[in-house]
Amino acid sequence: MLRNVFVVAKMAAAVSSRPGCFFQRTLSSLGNAPSHSEFTRTCREPLYLISIDRYIKDLTFGIHFPQAVNSSENLYDATVSDGDCKLRVTIHPSLNSLVESNTLRCGCQLRNVTFSVGGERKSQKGGCHTYGVVNLTVDSEAGEDAALDALCGIDIDALPWFGSDGDGPCLLPLRAQRSSYLPLWNNQDYNGEMWRDGPPGSASNTDSDTEEDMEDLHPTVTIQKIRRSFRSRSRVAKGVLLVRILRKSRLVYYGKSERNCECAYKTVLEVADRTGLASVVLWNTLCIEWYRSLHPGQLLRLSQYRVKESYLSRMGESQEADIEISVNSRNPTAHISVIPQTEDFPQLLLPDISYSFYCGIDLLNCSTGATCDVIGLVVFVGRPERIKSKESQGAELWEYRWLQLEDGTTDFPIVIQLFSTSQPEIHCRIHPMSIVVCTNMQLVKTAPDRLSSFQYLTSTTFTQVYCTGSGHHSAMPYRRLRPVRRFIQWAQTVDESRLLGRVVVGGFFTYPPLPVSLEQFLKSKKGEPALVSGAELRREAERLQYREMRRFAVQATITAVSHSGTGGLDHSGAVPDPATQWIPVIPGCSGTYPEPNSPQTSVKLSPRSPRLRARSGSVQNGSAAKTKLFGSMEPPRKRLALPLRPTEESNTEEEADIDYTLWDASMEFLEKEDDEEDEADEEQAGSVGIVHPDPVGLHTSQCPTLGVALAPRETVPRQFHPQRREVQMAAAGLQPGRLQDTLPCGKLDTFAPSAFYSGHYTLALRALTDSVSVNALFLPASPGNLHWCPYPQPHSNSWEDILSHGGFSPSSPPPAPSDLVATATELTSKRLLCVLEVCQLGRARLEVVLTRAFAAEYIMGFGSCWPLGHRT
Repeated sequence: MLRNVFVVAKMAAAVSSRPGCFFQRTLSSLGNAPSHSEFTRTCREPLYLISIDRYIKDLTFGIHFPQAVNSSENLYDATVSDGDCKLRVTIHPSLNSLVESNTLRCGCQLRNVTFSVGGERKSQKGGCHTYGVVNLTVDSEAGEDAALDALCGIDIDALPWFGSDGDGPCLLPLRAQRSSYLPLWNNQDYNGEMWRDGPPGSASNTDSDTEEDMEDLHPTVTIQKIRRSFRSRSRVAKGVLLVRILRKSRLVYYGKSERNCECAYKTVLEVADRTGLASVVLWNTLCIEWYRSLHPGQLLRLSQYRVKESYLSRMGESQEADIEISVNSRNPTAHISVIPQTEDFPQLLLPDISYSFYCGIDLLNCSTGATCDVIGLVVFVGRPERIKSKESQGAELWEYRWLQLEDGTTDFPIVIQLFSTSQPEIHCRIHPMSIVVCTNMQLVKTAPDRLSSFQYLTSTTFTQVYCTGSGHHSAMPYRRLRPVRRFIQWAQTVDESRLLGRVVVGGFFTYPPLPVSLEQFLKSKKGEPALVSGAELRREAERLQYREMRRFAVQATITAVSHSGTGGLDHSGAVPDPATQWIPVIPGCSGTYPEPNSPQTSVKLSPRSPRLRARSGSVQNGSAAKTKLFGSMEPPRKRLALPLRPTEESNTEEEADIDYTLWDASMEFLEKEDDEEDEADEEQAGSVGIVHPDPVGLHTSQCPTLGVALAPRETVPRQFHPQRREVQMAAAGLQPGRLQDTLPCGKLDTFAPSAFYSGHYTLALRALTDSVSVNALFLPASPGNLHWCPYPQPHSNSWEDILSHGGFSPSSPPPAPSDLVATATELTSKRLLCVLEVCQLGRARLEVVLTRAFAAEYIMGFGSCWPLGHRT
């Protein structure tokens, strides 16, 4: 498919002389062409996208792209390669939708790339030519893993940069004055090697420096004195301030297209001394230098700061004026140092961190909005998803995952909606059977009806997460608290073999459950538009970005029902059940629903990355559980540095992670116990469901149908494989921005579906307003299913009750799929209000899941959709 694009490629004046380089043959004749001329050259050979980076445009955007002033705020730089050398480029803003829908992604193959001459870009090393790419073809026929196959065995990092005899281009944003790239899929995490994991100059500290710091451990001013002088509008008292960090916020990126701030970051530290509390705000480059090395509990020495009215006071959200201490790299240049806690300093009298740990049973008695700290054993890690913030005025998306924790105090898990906390190195370590501590969470309670209530915890601005394997537990003061000690004692008694049978990774998950009556559902909307038309649903679904989740409601009828039940699954992919068939609900509709195309496919191998290795291993379904879960007793082999295509046997060994047990996890809390005083605190091997590796939506004779007919691989919850936990979590994650971190698209299929997953129903919907057709997956909750729990109200297990409750009755066995499909004719001509969860999975795959359907003759008022959730 031909894509019209414009790409600006940065290159040095020297031209590479490598004879095999496609760029050399294509671009050499463009070197003397006038800037912005119409002279072009086309590269017919295949090129591969090996990295992609994101940043926000600035005031120079209109100069570089005068005809794209109405595009989104994002710009994307990419690296393309022909296998012989590589070239840094900037993707034209008109192609942003391809990147944001994950169509143009790492690992894809490009053809017919036509280059043109761009302008000249000034840099610290002088001017350099730029090039444009005015059109290209995304070669879908080459396969999803084309770059992984073509570049197998090649050290991508060692490839030379085209046109450069030195170290290559500076890997900073090419078309805006920004000091670093943003993460590809959110604005809250840090990204890049410039983010230091230690204090500036920490490697050069000497004993004399430490002695000098020790002499300065006498503050010359207090928070109370600073606040009093600021409120009296006299000369603000300044001096050396010694404080303890109590809470640390996530990063805030405030870069805008109408501003040229190179490093638009800030973070807030809540600090305290013996006289009071205050907020310290770190700005701009100080965030890059200090954010990763500052943690709650540390002692800080501050000087050369500014005192301002707090943000809440300026916005009128605080009844009385308060202060914030502004710390910047200039005007004036602030001085920050971390005081080592090797000794006690009783003369400082700094307050300790206060925690509010709640166990699962305690949360039942807490009121909504309460701030809580929790510790638990992870039994479910959801797939990453993205939603638009309710408070956001632009197109910014928030990344989140659902977690479920157990702590032994209740039969129900602690459900957590965990947004990004600017701790990507910890989030990537969260997997089932790890111990997680979440601080400063907010409790949310919902009551869909008088008989049922549900609760979950969600992140706040100051949420911090700590996970086993990250090295934090043994250093954090919470490990000595009584609730934490009680949990560790319980965790050491858990039967790991039984736990392994019910832990889950990924798959579709939504929470809290919706009401089970139409009246309560409409009431819960609180005046928001309740419905969308079929055309509106199609339009909004096409606008969804990669992994963006939205909730819609549409009035429709069900025209056909099918069930994709248990079927064969080999190590290389999924095979649809040949017994799957469509049962028409409306007479005369059977001919419009052809059999889904479902050829058997095999998983392709990939080059090995420095962090992960692709493999095609067999799925062990129903194997006996072992006492020790995390690997064999043999140490793992050393991983290779180059991406080589391995054999199946070597793959298994390379993907095996280091041995790890719940006992090891609990021991992280007990390290250093010998040197410290005890301080008391104040008080199922199931069947395999059908998963089509590349599901294809059903089509009517009139227009394409929304949604896929068979569950995509990302929809299906998976069994946890402890020996391959890093690969599994990466396979269930978001598309990475580097080819070295990219796995084959079918890697997720090498992990067996969870034991409770027994297939899914597909309902063919037809919108009443305009006959738009939708394929909606239905994943009914059933008794005994600890993941998709049935709504706690008995019913008759009729189609109408099953759809309105989102699953089967908790008090009786569910009907067999064949019996349920056979009775689908009772849905004939029924008008239903269907609640749909829609997620863009990338590569033009739209997941549509039906969570509720209420019988309704007609409801007035079509309007816009409402978001699935909002950022708190």
